[in-house]
Amino acid sequence: MKSALIDAGPCIALFDRSDKYHEQVKLFLEAYRGRLFSTWPVVTEVMHMLDFDLRAQVDFLHWLERGAITISPLDIEDLPQIIKMIKKYADRPMDLADATLLITANKGKINNIISIDADFTIYQTPGGKKLDNLLL
Repeated sequence: MKSALIDAGPCIALFDRSDKYHEQVKLFLEAYRGRLFSTWPVVTEVMHMLDFDLRAQVDFLHWLERGAITISPLDIEDLPQIIKMIKKYADRPMDLADATLLITANKGKINNIISIDADFTIYQTPGGKKLDNLLL
């Protein structure tokens, strides 16, 4: 079974019908056959961006509860790599959620991401690999 990381953007688009990527993300996820992984900082970002609609936030949380996404654990030992990447990509700038996705990709040997963020064409994992964005 294939695996992919999912960034905040597609999750926001899926639960915000007014988002310009809503239909594209919805159709993609309906057709996708594989496991999705993400991190708690991504979940936090999604909840923050959906704060205009309590129902959208709750629907997103129920989606997680049903197992739509596996939330990968992060450890305090991951912080040096996170700091290193945030400094490396300071010109973008890289946020915590993006850094944790790259850590998760490296730890889980995941090569794919679902994102509307063009920065993932530039970012590399701590192991030096670029991720294949399945959405773009």
